[in-house]
Amino acid sequence: MTQLPLIRLSPKYAQAYATITCAILLILGVVSFHFNWVGLGILILTTAYVIGGYESTKEGLTTLWEEKELDVDLLMIVAALGAAGLGLWRQEYHLIVDGGILILIFAMSGALESFAMERTERNIQSLMAVTPDTARVIGEEGEKTVSISQLQIGDRVLVKPGEMIPIDGLIIEGESSVDQASITGESVPVDKVMGDEVFAGTLNGNGVLKLRVEQPPESSLIQRVIRLVEQAQTQAPPSQEFVERFERGYSKVIVFLAIVLATLPPFLLGWDWETTIYRMLIFLVVASPCALMASIMPTLLSGIATGARQGILFKNGAQLEKMGRVKAIAFDKTGTLTLGHLEVVEIIPAAQQSAETVLKLAAAIESGSEHPIGQAIVEAAQTANLSWESAIKIQAKTGQGIVGEVNGKPVTVGKTMTTVDAEPLKQASQTLENEGKTVVWVSVEQAVIGIIAVADTIKPEAIEAIAQLKKLGIQATVMVTGDNEGTAQTVGQRLKLDRIHGQLLPEDKLAVIGQLERQYQTVAMVGDGINDAPALAAATVGIAMGVGGTDVALESADIQ
Repeated sequence: MTQLPLIRLSPKYAQAYATITCAILLILGVVSFHFNWVGLGILILTTAYVIGGYESTKEGLTTLWEEKELDVDLLMIVAALGAAGLGLWRQEYHLIVDGGILILIFAMSGALESFAMERTERNIQSLMAVTPDTARVIGEEGEKTVSISQLQIGDRVLVKPGEMIPIDGLIIEGESSVDQASITGESVPVDKVMGDEVFAGTLNGNGVLKLRVEQPPESSLIQRVIRLVEQAQTQAPPSQEFVERFERGYSKVIVFLAIVLATLPPFLLGWDWETTIYRMLIFLVVASPCALMASIMPTLLSGIATGARQGILFKNGAQLEKMGRVKAIAFDKTGTLTLGHLEVVEIIPAAQQSAETVLKLAAAIESGSEHPIGQAIVEAAQTANLSWESAIKIQAKTGQGIVGEVNGKPVTVGKTMTTVDAEPLKQASQTLENEGKTVVWVSVEQAVIGIIAVADTIKPEAIEAIAQLKKLGIQATVMVTGDNEGTAQTVGQRLKLDRIHGQLLPEDKLAVIGQLERQYQTVAMVGDGINDAPALAAATVGIAMGVGGTDVALESADIQ
């Protein structure tokens, strides 16, 4: 006989399933009472009470037993049972439905909390997936692959071209360009040579690197980011701690007043016991904070729906409310305020040369390059509908650029030139670099024919958006970026930001968010990268860029 597979409900979604079931049973109970099927209605609503109120009852009793404290979960259950008892006593069955609604509201709250916890777990898993699980270790017996957790200080690790760097370490042999955008947010890969430090989770370029492990794997930068995200998402903010303290005190006051109402009126006011118990139960139902929650939810849901129609997704209604109180906003630069990819912004030819010639020769050399600067040059040449001769003997040299031959002549495209005769090009290069642009020198047979400036350009809508935020009453607009200080200052000044912070690591961004929260209380953070995740999680409201944003940033943020 064929055995049917067992259906197991994930614990993470158990509360959500319970909430949905409770809602359906409430509807069926109302229908039953409408047709005067009283017995069936009571049975259905009893089931709804059990399914919807199980988690709240368990939490309330656990708090009472272990911490000797009363909380709103237990108060809600008592109020719901009081409503049910009142309804059965007076045969006013709508009160049983009212009690069920109280339970449903708290069940919804528990479901949202379980989803938030599950989101935190996904954040950590996404961060852990950024780095490889294994590394190539070079030992006396040759090369072998080991788990990252087995690495020890002093081990030598081999990283091949195009591979993700598995561990923080010091380069002891080799040179390469390393894409550190995932950690620092820099839009241009950084040239690394012997003696430089590299970080786990960054992407090696076209060179072979040998690294020496300088610290335990658990102390790497990406592991610190993981811990920061975890702490930021599990640590309750001051406002939440205040609410929790208020809930405990509120519950004690309500229970004390209920006892007073249940015992003293017959002696002091001459009430009979039936009237006394009846009014005490009414007090418990009315005193439940669910009425306030029920009045808030329709407004929040309306706002969430409006945002969704505009392409803005809120992960919970609380963040929608907090956005209205935000006084300061911090922005990442790359991919948030800027487009996130390099473009050619200026070409300055040497005397007797043309911008077209400079761009064609540079594109010929860079046509086979995967470097972002090379790709930007090729895209600019293609956009200008230029054609060029194929280059041969192309070779990338870390720290110098890329060399090759075009029509039998050696051509070099590099970020530095030590022998430049044209003084105007030197001055132009210095001016461009002061503006935060990256300058590429193009030479033929050791003679410089021009320079090309590339930059990560500002999004067209960014300037207007910053101006609008200030009109809406935002007191401080702040840039927090891992890019170099010069680029950060240039972009920040063009956008007229109030504060500009460059060359920040993830923990530095988190520190800036902390400073802003101490000064302004409510702070929003806007970002898109792994290096933004701790700040997104710690800010009052985290906003992730939905297009091009990393999974970790999207999961860490409240709005996308």
